[in-house]
Amino acid sequence: MSPAYPYVNTTINPYRDNVQGKANEPICVAGLLDRAKQILGPMYQGPQPDWTLEAIYDRLHHNAPRIAIIGGSPDHPAHIMDYQTSAFAAIRIWQNGGVPFLFSTPVMCDGTAQSTQGMSYSLQSRNAVAQMVVNQIESHGYHGAFVIQGCDKQPLGVVSGLAHIDRLRRSRGEAPFFATFAPAHVLQGGSIPDDLFQELEEVAKRAERGGAGDIADDLRDTMAYILQCSSNTAFQGVLTRARERGLISQAEHEDFEKSLAVHTCEGKGGVCAFNGTGNSSRHLVAGMGLVHPALELLTAPPTGEQVNQALDSLAVMINDPVFGAANLMAANIRNAIRIHSATGGSTNLMMHIVAAMLYGGYRFSLWELDRIHHEVPVPDLFDYSLTEGRDIFALAAQCCSGVSRGMETVFYELLQNGVPMDLDAPTVTGTTWRQRLADKTALSADHAGENPVILAKPRRPFSGVDVLRGNFFDSAVVKISGMTSSQLDQFDKKAALVLYYDNEDDANHGLLNPDLLEELRRSRTFSHASLLALLQHNAPEEAGDAEQLAYDPLFAQMVDRGHLKLAVVISGQGPSAYGMPEMFTPMQHINANRKLKRIATLISDGRYSGVTYGAAIGHMTPEAKAGGGILYLKTGDLLYLDLRGRSIQFLESEAFLRGQLLFSFDRIPEERSQLAEQRLAMIERRQRQVAASNRMYAHTDAANGVVPLPVHEEATLDYRRDIQLLVADENLTHHSG
Repeated sequence: MSPAYPYVNTTINPYRDNVQGKANEPICVAGLLDRAKQILGPMYQGPQPDWTLEAIYDRLHHNAPRIAIIGGSPDHPAHIMDYQTSAFAAIRIWQNGGVPFLFSTPVMCDGTAQSTQGMSYSLQSRNAVAQMVVNQIESHGYHGAFVIQGCDKQPLGVVSGLAHIDRLRRSRGEAPFFATFAPAHVLQGGSIPDDLFQELEEVAKRAERGGAGDIADDLRDTMAYILQCSSNTAFQGVLTRARERGLISQAEHEDFEKSLAVHTCEGKGGVCAFNGTGNSSRHLVAGMGLVHPALELLTAPPTGEQVNQALDSLAVMINDPVFGAANLMAANIRNAIRIHSATGGSTNLMMHIVAAMLYGGYRFSLWELDRIHHEVPVPDLFDYSLTEGRDIFALAAQCCSGVSRGMETVFYELLQNGVPMDLDAPTVTGTTWRQRLADKTALSADHAGENPVILAKPRRPFSGVDVLRGNFFDSAVVKISGMTSSQLDQFDKKAALVLYYDNEDDANHGLLNPDLLEELRRSRTFSHASLLALLQHNAPEEAGDAEQLAYDPLFAQMVDRGHLKLAVVISGQGPSAYGMPEMFTPMQHINANRKLKRIATLISDGRYSGVTYGAAIGHMTPEAKAGGGILYLKTGDLLYLDLRGRSIQFLESEAFLRGQLLFSFDRIPEERSQLAEQRLAMIERRQRQVAASNRMYAHTDAANGVVPLPVHEEATLDYRRDIQLLVADENLTHHSG
């Protein structure tokens, strides 16, 4: 027997008080249920259809729960199977006494949009999704939602919209808005066909014979990864360099890319197997208590039984303010942030977490997120690898086989490692985390046996994304979990010379140039004195021997030994300037170049993809268009990278040449005011490439979620006080937290 949903307790019912809805919508509900039964075919389980127009009318009139099934667009791989999942959901909602509806939001694929104009709309699409969700729910009077959670900006866009609705409904004295999320299954990464692998290996050998050992090494590094859209970008970079050096023809390049592309994605779609924004959103939303464990980590589209478990749990949530979407999110925010950190979550989410809390009506900022992150040390509990069989598909397989419990296991291991978690926070199971973790079956990470993704013993005592400060900016972020300890050592407390680009297009062109370092050497871009001072600071043990070297051998030695550090700055990419596109592509070009990735960090007021790894620093505020310090930097400037100290400082060049570390930026804006004016004019001209309708005017900055100003202004609640918790006792009584 399926549980019966109670009627919604509210005096507001537009379907009772306005006959037009009862005239318009019954055919929509009947049509959805008819199609659902047809789609499911032999998978349909239940009695003969009883969804007559009269029965639907009665449910609408009496305020039976109107539940929106919110899907995505099938032009995104995560939503290819929405039709089946929504069919299961529609049937079960009706069987439980509710009224199912279906609508979908556009979902732009960040992978597809990389290095296109679409990237300027990616962040804006998160707010657009929130707006569309609010519009549809308010217009059609829905009480709750079953969300088919996809990838990129859609998950937190929907969370933001639903939290906003819940807060609005509560302020109007209406029933709380409830929701449960069903993440799309994980798409298994592709593999390079044997014949193609051999052809690529022959290219590597050809490169070695031709004296291009760097290309051979970079190509073999890339061949070690599972096939996915992000690794295809790495192949593109290496193969472009190989073509430009005459190692392969244009036709060979195109054939290689074609074969790689068509072997990347499995036909039923899903969220890509890397731990990018899609999967780290999965972990985060689960940490917010919004995902039923039956649906959290799957290797295939959910079965009817799995969908039913999530929808049946709504029976105890309806009408209960403890389970309102905004309250669930806020009551779990510390849990979610610590899970995001421990699992090496996406840099993108540093904005999306802040945005969701603001949409839910809670005062929040990047600094509060950072305070929670560093309130206690959060260890690195994710032994994730795209080359050793430990991607998110592997984790999903472990969950499906019963040897891991996904985020419940992460939650448990955080507790075991001394990280405080809010055990009495409610979740969409209708119970607290304390109640969920009372069952110890397969809870420990040790239960996974060989090749676990989640660890009991941390890899490192620190994790996640750190917030940085500096003397020429207010805030920026760096994904520490995306850097190995040795890589962190390579850049930490090092001085770096700025290589400045006005925009991503120029940066991509420069970073793809196989002769970039040679051209920097030939043009004497950096002075001989600057190189010697840099060497004296970054590798003082070698500085004495190098003092007598001429420019060319000094430059070559510093590159070869990794002592030359470049701060590749990409400016003019912030939300108000250009929509804040991801800087994944230029960072991938750096990572696909063996020499560059040892010496270059990338700094931008743009964003980073969740799959970005390496020394990637972004979300810089104020952005260039707002007159931030990044606007005034130029090639040849010196920066001091103190990553463990969570800061980047502009160095006074003359003092540095004398062997002193003097952090001073105050006089630079005035000295370079004319340069800044020229750059601002260029930013405004380039901004016209973005559709005027989609530019991000009247929004907060990256440290404040990039949300519309009214959303920020109305966020006045205290998440530590203005929440309700579920006491884990036999009566399940409620109290305010």
